[in-house]
Amino acid sequence: MSVSFSDLEHGVRLIRFSGQSATQSFSRTFLPQIAKAIDDGLANPKVRALVLTGEGKFFSAGADIHAFAQSIEDGDAPELIRDLTGVLHPLLVRMRQSPTICVAALNGACAGGGLGLALACDVRIGTSTAKMAASYAGMGLSPDGGTTWLLPRLVGVQVARRFFFENEVWSAEHALEIGAIDVLVDEETLLESATETAIKWSQWGNHTKEATKHLLDVQSVQDFETHLKHERTLIEAAGTTKAFKEGVKAFLEKRPPNFE
Repeated sequence: MSVSFSDLEHGVRLIRFSGQSATQSFSRTFLPQIAKAIDDGLANPKVRALVLTGEGKFFSAGADIHAFAQSIEDGDAPELIRDLTGVLHPLLVRMRQSPTICVAALNGACAGGGLGLALACDVRIGTSTAKMAASYAGMGLSPDGGTTWLLPRLVGVQVARRFFFENEVWSAEHALEIGAIDVLVDEETLLESATETAIKWSQWGNHTKEATKHLLDVQSVQDFETHLKHERTLIEAAGTTKAFKEGVKAFLEKRPPNFE
């Protein structure tokens, strides 16, 4: 099985890209498998967090270059690209808008659309073997996979500009230093650390998670006054939730809240 999953403790689901789903993730064969695995997790109310990881040297290496070469020969390269982005881009939106916490456990290189998949997650935990590359310029392509929207929000516009135009490959240490990776851990503890983070980040109520992710995504495109109105609407809605009632009760009873 190229894309597999296993359910761990506290509502965490581990999704692993193996074999060609890691080395040639963005093909007509493997991208739908990746999208289905992630979508199944996002749609499952028992799954509170997803941990995405790869195999060997690759988290997700991006496109199948041999398929690109064949599409050029067949004269249908735009159709292939349209098919792939038609699967990937809506998936990234669903990940960003879902209350499900998404954790990228970067065991190796992520490039192209695989980089977009990692950046669309809520947090990135890597090992020293993790690498980040755009790889679009060298292929004569412009960026996709949300990378030009997501990356500047993590590292700043000019750092992202250099990354794309100089076709850089970032080491794990450099990505950590500039904020593209959140934490580096030993290879042996990667999945344990990613799972611990997934449990911690996903413990809150669904409205809290969904609204917080949304507000952080839109803050850079709204003026302050508009954003305050947006916050007000969402926190008023939070006041009607079971999680709010439980949170207040737990505070008064001096105990941790239980948002199960």
